[in-house]
Amino acid sequence: MLFFKKRKILITHSGGFHADDLFATAVLLILNKGNVKIIRTRDPEIIAQGDYVYDVGGIYDPEKNRFDHHQTSGAGSRKNGIEYSSFGLVWKKFGEKLCGSKEAMEIVNNKLATPVDANDNGIDLYKSNFENIFPYTVCNVLSIFSPTALENMDQDMQFFKALIWAKEILKREIKKANDQIEIIKIIQNFYKNSNDKRLVVIDAPKVSRYDIQDALQNFSEPLFAIYSTADEWRIVALSSDYKFFKNRKDFPKAWAGLRDQELQNISGVSDAIFCHRKLFLVGVKTKEGAIKLAELALNLS
Repeated sequence: MLFFKKRKILITHSGGFHADDLFATAVLLILNKGNVKIIRTRDPEIIAQGDYVYDVGGIYDPEKNRFDHHQTSGAGSRKNGIEYSSFGLVWKKFGEKLCGSKEAMEIVNNKLATPVDANDNGIDLYKSNFENIFPYTVCNVLSIFSPTALENMDQDMQFFKALIWAKEILKREIKKANDQIEIIKIIQNFYKNSNDKRLVVIDAPKVSRYDIQDALQNFSEPLFAIYSTADEWRIVALSSDYKFFKNRKDFPKAWAGLRDQELQNISGVSDAIFCHRKLFLVGVKTKEGAIKLAELALNLS
């Protein structure tokens, strides 16, 4: 005889929707392996029957799976002062279980849950350097599913369309967080085994310059790192602060924007391919050529 688990009832508010209730739904959908019934309502009698109630109901009680933040007292803030929304509250309780570790849970929290909570609570994380130009965030992506004032669309139908996106984004962020932890370990192992800590040669496929910046950011010695792509080797200049495009050490100014023969002539490295004009990236055909070029750059200004 087959036994089926009773579907869990997920309840959030009806009407308009935002990234916080979409991602909170995505968390609970993944947590319960899709065996759920999602109800969007503001009816107190229906709300009382929910196994999980979030972004509605006026109660924050994680023991009873009640995750609203609209009550007068709110639902608390993080140490950085950013208040919780329904996504953050649900993630705080279930994130570690979904990710498999507290470390991965915190990566997703910082990258996704906290910015979404900030947006929902009216906290501006971005200061634009240009008038009327702002970052296009995940909140903007999900908001495109909301009907405009000129459209006659069913809000629930649009919610479920957006939920597909939110679920896939969350699943990918969980996967990438866990992989990031392992990739960082791999890169840092190459760093620890480097004779000259200023130059880290990473002989591992598929590692990106973004992985390298992330893994080596907290070590002060590395100036350049060498890694491979599908068809060439590259040297990346480490950033003094990964949030800004400022290198700890630039490649020589004379190399800026040069390609192929020009770069080969000025550097003396016969398989040099290019140097980015912003002096943070160099391409070389071989690992040996990359090491030679990087060692040259270490001793030139």
